[in-house]
Amino acid sequence: MVTIDEFKNIDIRIGKVLEASPHETARNPMYVLKVDFGSEIGERTIVAGIRDRYAKGEIEGRKIACVVNLEPKSVAGVISNGMILAAESGETLSLLVPDREIDQGSRVH
Repeated sequence: MVTIDEFKNIDIRIGKVLEASPHETARNPMYVLKVDFGSEIGERTIVAGIRDRYAKGEIEGRKIACVVNLEPKSVAGVISNGMILAAESGETLSLLVPDREIDQGSRVH
């Protein structure tokens, strides 16, 4: 079990996907995303394994929920500075997105 204090340590923010480029050297179908989290955090590169589930045009321009305080990780030679959040059921994957217009960088509670 995770305590409420442990959960509060996870910084989840809303970011806008500016660009989604195929990660050509990754073994699995991945995108290298450029995500804008507003003035406080700025732009981040996030590697996401969703290329087989989302076309480039479906993800670019969308606002999505991301964890922004993970340690950077190299994924097939590209440093990823966050993690997108999605729900999965069988073959269905659904990005976690705000249901109303909200500013980039907004904190998810």
